[in-house]
Amino acid sequence: MGFRVVKTAIATLLAILIAQWIGLPAPLSAGLLAILGVDVTRKRSIRVVTERFCASIIALLLGSLIFYILGFKIFALAVYILIAFPLLSRFGMKDGIIPSTVAVFHIFGAESLTLHTLGYELLSVGIGLGSATLVNLLYMPNMEKQLIVLRTQVDQLFSDIFVQIERNLRDVNYAWDGQELLAVERVVAKGIALSKRGLDNQMLRTDEGWYIYFYMRQQQLNSVERMLDLLSHVYQNLPQGDQAADLFHLLSDDVKISYYTGLSETKLNQFIDEAKQMPLPVTRSEFEVRSAILQLCRELQQFLAIARKDKQRQS
Repeated sequence: MGFRVVKTAIATLLAILIAQWIGLPAPLSAGLLAILGVDVTRKRSIRVVTERFCASIIALLLGSLIFYILGFKIFALAVYILIAFPLLSRFGMKDGIIPSTVAVFHIFGAESLTLHTLGYELLSVGIGLGSATLVNLLYMPNMEKQLIVLRTQVDQLFSDIFVQIERNLRDVNYAWDGQELLAVERVVAKGIALSKRGLDNQMLRTDEGWYIYFYMRQQQLNSVERMLDLLSHVYQNLPQGDQAADLFHLLSDDVKISYYTGLSETKLNQFIDEAKQMPLPVTRSEFEVRSAILQLCRELQQFLAIARKDKQRQS
């Protein structure tokens, strides 16, 4: 049983009890609206509940006008739906269509357009949605543990990818199925979604640390994909390939450290400086392979630049 189900049950019970205590004629309606009001994040809950309450006011006014003109006939409900649904959608209140329609249908069932009846319906909407909002604001599950697990998985998968790149640079005949790349794409996407939800649950302060981390990994993932494309052009074993492999071996450990060490960047810059002093290639194939390795290292610079920007250095 999910925690959202538990919150829904609590909000529904609270709404019905308050409606009964006040003496509303249809307390179960408040419970139904509470079910519709429970949401996944605090900020979204406030936004959606406000939208639904405003939609209910508009719908009750419109429905009352239609019933006043056409009477309490079944076809009047069809006229209401034809007018109200597009109108609410146009004003960005799609989430308020169902709750507001529940209130309008109660007015139709009561066949009464008195201020007393309209007031009861608005009060029922307010109690139902208010109970759901209160439950949402009081508690949301802590996602810290889940995010830590996802971060560990992402770090390890990046490390595994760099190990595979290292092996390919040392042996151009080495074959890799790329499963780690597919896996890290899924985990990064999940981390971004979960960290966004975490941001929407923060009301008084905003800590974007987790979102920044997963967004950084997403940018670096794009860089890794470009590296793999360049790696496909390394079809000959060369000493420069072994030197580049040493870089990725170091990076496979460095990438799992939470702060930016700068070790991989220092070694990379040394390699690039040394490459400029090396004798020119003798054959065309050597030229193509060395060029691909150098471009691979340039792409690695971009990867490390992202880490330097978004990771914290150890103090």
